[in-house]
Amino acid sequence: MFVITTPTGQIGRQVVDGLLDGDVPVRVIVRDPSRLSPAVRERVEVVRGSHRDLDVVNEAFAGADAVFWVVPPDPNAQSVEGHYVDYTRAACQAIVSHGVQRVVAVSTMGSGIEKNAGHLSASVTKDRMLQDTGVSFRALQPPAFMENLLRQVEAIRNQGVFSWPCPGDRVLASVATRDIAAKATELLLDDSWSGQGGVPVVSPDALTPDGMAQVVSEVLERPVTYRQAGLEAYRATALQYGASEAWAQGLIDMAVAQNAGAYDEQHRSSKPTPTGFRQWCEEVLRPAVLA
Repeated sequence: MFVITTPTGQIGRQVVDGLLDGDVPVRVIVRDPSRLSPAVRERVEVVRGSHRDLDVVNEAFAGADAVFWVVPPDPNAQSVEGHYVDYTRAACQAIVSHGVQRVVAVSTMGSGIEKNAGHLSASVTKDRMLQDTGVSFRALQPPAFMENLLRQVEAIRNQGVFSWPCPGDRVLASVATRDIAAKATELLLDDSWSGQGGVPVVSPDALTPDGMAQVVSEVLERPVTYRQAGLEAYRATALQYGASEAWAQGLIDMAVAQNAGAYDEQHRSSKPTPTGFRQWCEEVLRPAVLA
C-alpha cells in the first residue's frame, strides 16, 4: 500500500496519477475528497482529514509500505518551523507504530541552510525528524519551481513583466513539478533501496531571471521583462495577500539564502531532470497566459 499526502496538490496529484498508472494500491489523505477527480476517487482508498492529525495518519499508515510526505503551505502560520514540525510530528509517531518501510518527502535543494534560511531551514528540520525514526528515507531536493511563474500569469499577460526578489543576472536553478513527481513515483515503486539520503531534482537549464524572460518572450511571441522586487516590497506583497509576519519573514530569509548561492553547489553537480524551461513554457505557461 502506498500512502500519498497532498493528493490534490501540484506534486501530489501527479504522484497519484503515476502510481495508478503502475496499477498499485493507493491510499490518499485528503481534507476534501470532492477535490479528487472522479477517475481518481474510483481507484484510491480515501482517508479524510489532515495529515497533521495523529488519528488520521495512524489510520492511513496502517499496513502501508511506503509514504509520500509533503508539508503543505500555510501562510497564516505563526511560526514557519513550528508549522513544519507540527505536521511531521504525527507522521513520525505513525511511521514507528506501523513499521512503515520507506518514506519519500519533498524537501529543498541547498547548502548552508540549516539555520536562518526561512522555509528552507524548516524543511531541513522536517527531514531530520523523519530520519530520526530510522525509516528508509529519500528527500527530494528541488530548487525554485517553474510553476511559481503561474502566480504571475496576469502580470505577464497584461503588463509583460514578472518579478522575484533575486538579481536578474544571477543564475536561478529551477525545476518543473512534473519532474519532481516523476522521481517520487520512481522511488516509491522501487523497493530495492534503503538507508537515508537526498536526491537533487533540477532542470538542465542555467538561466538567470533575465534569461528566463527572454525565453518567455520568444515562446509567447511578445516582449516580457524581468523586474527584481526589493525584499521589503516582497514582504509587503506577502502581507497584503494575507501572510502572517512570520510567514513573510520566512520568505525573505529564504530569498536571502537563495541570493547568497544556497543552490549553486548542488545545481552544478546534479544530474539534470528531463524538462527544460523552454519546454515547460511551451507546454504549461503559454496555454495559461493565452487562456
